[in-house]
Amino acid sequence: MSKSVNNMNMAIVEPAERMKYLSHCGTVIEVDKNMAVTRYYRSGTEMLRMANVYLNEGNHENAFILYMRYMTLFIEKIRQHPDYNSVKAEVKAINKTIKEEIMPTTEKLRNKLLTQYQREYEQFLASKEAERVREQREREAKQRAAAAGVVPSLIPANLHVQMDANNQPTAPELGLLDQVVYPNDFPTGTNRSHLPSSGLLLPGVDTGADRSPNTSSKPAFDRGQKPQYNRTDSLLAGSLRTVNVPADTMDVFLQLAHANTSKNIETCGVLAGHLARNELSITHIITPQQQGTPDSCNTMHEEQIFDVQDQMQLITLGWIHTHPTQTAFLSSVDLHTHCSYQMMMPEAIAIVCAPKYNANGFFILTPHYGLDYIAQCRQTGFHPHPNDPPLFMDAAHIKMDSHAKIKVIDLRR
Repeated sequence: MSKSVNNMNMAIVEPAERMKYLSHCGTVIEVDKNMAVTRYYRSGTEMLRMANVYLNEGNHENAFILYMRYMTLFIEKIRQHPDYNSVKAEVKAINKTIKEEIMPTTEKLRNKLLTQYQREYEQFLASKEAERVREQREREAKQRAAAAGVVPSLIPANLHVQMDANNQPTAPELGLLDQVVYPNDFPTGTNRSHLPSSGLLLPGVDTGADRSPNTSSKPAFDRGQKPQYNRTDSLLAGSLRTVNVPADTMDVFLQLAHANTSKNIETCGVLAGHLARNELSITHIITPQQQGTPDSCNTMHEEQIFDVQDQMQLITLGWIHTHPTQTAFLSSVDLHTHCSYQMMMPEAIAIVCAPKYNANGFFILTPHYGLDYIAQCRQTGFHPHPNDPPLFMDAAHIKMDSHAKIKVIDLRR
């Protein structure tokens, strides 16, 4: 649904400019005319759910962005969808909510943020002025010292060093020197994952010593390394928020799917959860009524899934399915299935369990190529796709949680 936004230029400190940029982030949203219009209405419900969480947590910037995106979607962009007129009742209800609740809330947030930005701007100016005064005083002190002919000594006058004639200095071990990392050993912007994996380091230098190499042809990542954000409000930075996955998710799902797996039939489920402190956490697998084959799985009665999510205030965070006899990857059909999830929620993941190979995969469509490519592909069923550039990749924004336990809602019963 949304494109990545370039990180905010932190040189922009004027309140009006910051507010303008924030509003821009709230309008970065697109509607795919080939996506079912009902999915956008479901996505809008979850968008408000997340906005309310941010508001309650005091994360006013992210709350403002989501309220703005909601209004941009349902006041402007949704009208471009060819099936817009088929949802008149929902349109009326949403317009009423926007007018009575969202617009006033968004305006209050705008005023609150402007006040905050103005205060921060004044603090910024005061800090700059204090720095200017300090530098001026240092220059004046140096000028006075130079005029008086005082030359500062680099060695204290009272320093006495006594050498021990029996303890002669020796040459350093060159092997140790080879392990030292100096600031100029690599150019600015060098990926730190290429630094030495052992040795003496300057403070703050990350060697990536705990990263294991990946020989996969797909873009790889280290699941132990969290995504790097330039700021905590990742909606503004255009970054993917962390998705916490209970470590027992795959084992629990394989148990649910065991009967189908023994018959060489795929099983699928919806991953849902909550937002808290700007991180998304998967808490539930919702297993809908479905029809499976050895290489596909189709859900039925999606309204039952929506009812459960509304009752429990759950956000859709992706899906999970088995490959009974194949390895963990995304087939052409899987790519199209996941596209609808990722367009609604950029962080949505696809988990593939391959019990025959004792393997699990955590995938997303490549954000800058695969997502757009699959969204524009009009072929159905199993069909070939190009492999270069890659259409999907390992999900780098997940974090396995060994303390959380996944819950199951099985609608097949």
